[in-house]
Amino acid sequence: MSKRSVIPFGPQHPVLPEPIHLDLVMEDEKVVEAIPSIGFIHRGLEKLVDKKDFNEMVYVAERICGICSLGHGLGYSEAVEHVMDIEVPSRAKYIRTILSEMSRIHSHILWLGLLADGFGFESLYMESWRLREQVLDMFEEATGGRVIFSIMKIGGIRKDISNEMLADFQKRFDKMEEELKDIAKTFLDDVAVQSRLRDVGFLTKQQAEDLGCCGPFLRASGVKRDIRSTGYEAYGELDFEPCYSEIGDSYARTEVRIKEIFQAFDLIRQAIAKIPAGEIDVPVKGFPNGEYLTRIEQPRGEAVYFVKANGSKFIDRMRVRTPTFANLAGLTETLKGCDLADVPMLVLTIDPCISCTER
Repeated sequence: MSKRSVIPFGPQHPVLPEPIHLDLVMEDEKVVEAIPSIGFIHRGLEKLVDKKDFNEMVYVAERICGICSLGHGLGYSEAVEHVMDIEVPSRAKYIRTILSEMSRIHSHILWLGLLADGFGFESLYMESWRLREQVLDMFEEATGGRVIFSIMKIGGIRKDISNEMLADFQKRFDKMEEELKDIAKTFLDDVAVQSRLRDVGFLTKQQAEDLGCCGPFLRASGVKRDIRSTGYEAYGELDFEPCYSEIGDSYARTEVRIKEIFQAFDLIRQAIAKIPAGEIDVPVKGFPNGEYLTRIEQPRGEAVYFVKANGSKFIDRMRVRTPTFANLAGLTETLKGCDLADVPMLVLTIDPCISCTER
């Protein structure tokens, strides 16, 4: 029997930008077990319900994470809207959906760049992030922000996006789609890339379900579960089928996310074609009283938002369960039996957001 040793991985690592710490139990170059340790950047955002009223908490929710900021603001707003029985105008729902898919595009392209950096393909990393900048430019034009957008509010959105701007965005997305095909071809067909992704980090369909995984990490193992299928916001009025793969390795997780980027382009195209005229918000009267749990599909997977209110301007509880937290158990499973050199890349395949997880 080989001698076992424990190697600390993180919280600072030259490849991984997330402060995650893993204790890796090693036999020579093989990982036998991975024990995660989180809690390095806990900020206590959920406790701020004591100091920020239910409207101001939208801004706090957005700051759970930079990359997923729009989705966090949306998830919290939806929960409060259900408590207060607020019907959001149809145009606002469509704009929320368009912005959510734009967020998915920039998050997935960011992830592709980080993955390329993870296996040492520097030029592919730079090319991916060059493309992502175009989405951030559109976000800046539409909302005024590139990281925190502050466009979400209880009852709708704070700022309309004109049909002319949406038509301009569509032209730019059409061009982006063509450029992305070249990058996708490298990720999916290049022999050197495939040698790092194929048959690495297997997670079976049964394991993914049993361990409660979510998002592209789950769908890459053959489970066709996507919360957008429930039809929240404007998704119920768009043609949509979850992207998935039956393989369950790192290549499959890359393939699913690339498919989702192209699907997001299509969903934006459908939403722009169908978006109705009208109001973008409704007046919010009174204070929330009751509790509600809502789910949305963030770029990284299913996020759960729970709100409990007491009829005053300060809500009692706001709780968030983020995709990374759900996927940590699956990550530790994929790390078993892998080479030490593959650990940073496998951690990246769950698209970790420790800022979301620890709040």
